Amino acid sequence: MAAVSTIPTARPEFTLSRTGVVWRALAALLLLSAVLALPLLADTTWNQRISLAAIYAVIGLSINVLTGHAGQISLGHQAFVGIGAFASAFTVSRLGGDFLIAIVVAGLTGAALAALLGLVALRVTGLYLALVTLAFGLTAETTVFNWRAFTGGGAGALAPRPPLLQTDMAYAYLCLGVLGMVLLLDWRLVKSKAGRAIVSVRNNERVGATLGINATAYKLLAFVISGFLAGLAGSLFAHWTTVVNAPDFDFQVALLWVLMAVVGGLGSRAGVVIGSGFFALLPLVLPELLEEIPNRPEFLGEATLHVVAPLLGALLLLLTLILYPGGIGQQLLPFRRWMAGGPFLEHRGHGAEAPPEAASATRKPDAAAPAAEEPAAPEPSPVEAHADPYVGSHVDEEVR
Repeated sequence: MAAVSTIPTARPEFTLSRTGVVWRALAALLLLSAVLALPLLADTTWNQRISLAAIYAVIGLSINVLTGHAGQISLGHQAFVGIGAFASAFTVSRLGGDFLIAIVVAGLTGAALAALLGLVALRVTGLYLALVTLAFGLTAETTVFNWRAFTGGGAGALAPRPPLLQTDMAYAYLCLGVLGMVLLLDWRLVKSKAGRAIVSVRNNERVGATLGINATAYKLLAFVISGFLAGLAGSLFAHWTTVVNAPDFDFQVALLWVLMAVVGGLGSRAGVVIGSGFFALLPLVLPELLEEIPNRPEFLGEATLHVVAPLLGALLLLLTLILYPGGIGQQLLPFRRWMAGGPFLEHRGHGAEAPPEAASATRKPDAAAPAAEEPAAPEPSPVEAHADPYVGSHVDEEVR
């Protein structure tokens, strides 16, 4: 039986009015201006964190392609990112390759590994798929990451930057530029035939099959795209830190990346970027916030970051799963609706049309359709249950 995805997402589409087009154009202009000005105004430490936030956002978007769009759970993304990082470092420091070539090699390496994993993992679903990806990530940690000729062993692998990117400000601009291109790629993917097919398979494979969609092929495509983006992010990370070490890609980091994607909101590009930026900047902001606490206890010392940060992440995850299944992306829906030219808040008056459930409840018994003629529709996800009537889902388009 085809599975119906229950992964909460926050990726609705809005019908733009003329006012919405103007508002979105102005918002895009202001956002672009802020992004271009931010590295100029930031110091070295903040520029380093801006670069890391952009890298984390690319990783989050790679997880979003696989889990948010395709509905395939991955707990082994540290393998794609880590191998991409070491491949980029190896290309530059050992083979003498160009920086741009190293980025492409890292992306293709991640895509190839993701394709191999997908060919095996797509034979199973649900929890078993998560376990397969988890085993893949842990295997990469104990084998590939310990391959001294490839990773440099305990000394790590050197990943020098090109002369034009030696300063942290220049590298921050590079990372932000790559993030912008990845966002554009993800937007085009969702709008394309392949993207609609991937989302259709996530929602209901049986319905997708009736439209002639090869579920396995499109799931594998999602794996490949996700692996390419993860490898690309790994290359950026390698040249950000300039020395790549295996502990940079352990299982705890993999959980952090999944956490920031879920808290950000699977299916929401803006939500994933915000969630990724939050967790990337947390180590820089949290100590400053703790210093502002008057007469703080002694246990709130230097080691607090390693204790408070995971606890804060776990708390945010629980709040997301229980109260806001769509994550930050779900909370952005009123703003996006307003930017599209609609009302910021939904107002339902007494004269509003009754929902279909209420109409069916008041229907006379003799007019009701027999319940056994058609199978019951799957229950909506938590996000769909709170869906806005102004929002139309982009996943219902017919894929030909």
